[in-house]
Amino acid sequence: MSWAQWVLADEPILLGDQPVAWMVSARATPASHSQWNAYFSAGTPPEAVTDFLRALGDRPDPAHGYAGPQVVLDALAGGGWVRDVDTPSAMFDLRLAASMVLTTLPDEGIQDGDPLVLDPEAEVAGWQAWCEPRMGAGLLWAAMFSTSTPHDLVAAFAASMASPVPVLRHTLPESSEGQLTVQPTV
Repeated sequence: MSWAQWVLADEPILLGDQPVAWMVSARATPASHSQWNAYFSAGTPPEAVTDFLRALGDRPDPAHGYAGPQVVLDALAGGGWVRDVDTPSAMFDLRLAASMVLTTLPDEGIQDGDPLVLDPEAEVAGWQAWCEPRMGAGLLWAAMFSTSTPHDLVAAFAASMASPVPVLRHTLPESSEGQLTVQPTV
């Protein structure tokens, strides 16, 4: 049996220029080292984090997954995202400048239970997602999933991010002006 926990990040980790606000870990026991971690900045869309946590809660074993990375790319494509021509493992939404890519993760702060991650010669990758509505204006939010995070969990996050279904917001970030469709609530 594995355990998953949702905690405030106890280390100062930056995702781009965004500090990590929350970290989700999967562990074999509550006292063991994490097998994988997911990191979210404060501005990460709450619907996407919720869908990630729901998918995690529905799993009998939070530590192991059997789907490959294509399930994440399919989830993004299903929401209308397009593939980056230069980086086949990257997709983005043209309207919001949100992106997601399977790539080599930064060395500092991102923890994973796979021993290959510690080998400097190994080419291990994890998922990164971010939103930068205006180029050069800084990130609105960022999320990162360590190498061993099951792809189907990342796909739940990706599908939620790419969903065209309207979401409730009380205020909109200034940097997204003109890029969001606003509908009056009843």
